[in-house]
Amino acid sequence: MAVPGIERELAALPGLAPRLPLPVPSPVFVGRPEREQDYAWPFFGAELLPGEEAGSTPLDADGRLQVALDLARFLRALHAVEPDERLPRDPNGREDMAKRTLLAREELSQLEWLGVWRAPAQAERLLASAESVPPPEAPAITHGDLHFRHLLVDGGRASGVIDWGDVCLADPAIDLPLLWSFVEPEQRAAFLDAYGRVTDAQLVRARVLALQLCATLAHYGRVEGNEAVELAGVDGLERTLAG
Repeated sequence: MAVPGIERELAALPGLAPRLPLPVPSPVFVGRPEREQDYAWPFFGAELLPGEEAGSTPLDADGRLQVALDLARFLRALHAVEPDERLPRDPNGREDMAKRTLLAREELSQLEWLGVWRAPAQAERLLASAESVPPPEAPAITHGDLHFRHLLVDGGRASGVIDWGDVCLADPAIDLPLLWSFVEPEQRAAFLDAYGRVTDAQLVRARVLALQLCATLAHYGRVEGNEAVELAGVDGLERTLAG
């Protein structure tokens, strides 16, 4: 199941890397499958990017804002790149609010069952409102799976964006969940000033994704015994619903 993602990374990242203000894992050494009994899949090596996952990096409010502004400028540059028609349109259904609200409800139910976190009534109101948002905006090149584990932080600044296996064409909103889950409510206006225009429908779409992704990550952290990811997921859930 990972092979199509690797192939998209190989196609997209070499052209994207020099156009982006933060490092990405651009392929340097590329391996191709030869004989099945040796190694039957494509693979690549890239330069090591410094930093830790944003979710496990201790940051105060000012530090979080600085990282968020770095990310906003990065996404502004990414979404301005001319769409690459070799990339598929939203293969994981991130734009699909019917799918994402269903997944969010399932994950939130699991968190409550596990005793991790109980969603307030506001969460269901958000999910219900998302079911009637207008169709997605014109597609841009998107990372496709941008959450606190795929943003690196080093020395108090964003230092890279990793794991591009879901790179695709989609509504830019699918790359904006961290606007809700990583940024404090009073900092969101500064993020949007640095990023650019976002419609009300895109804000809802990004917020639903933030809720679903943070719930999924908190669930993963609990069952895998990764306390840092569980705590970051719960923090992201609470931040998403704040303000």
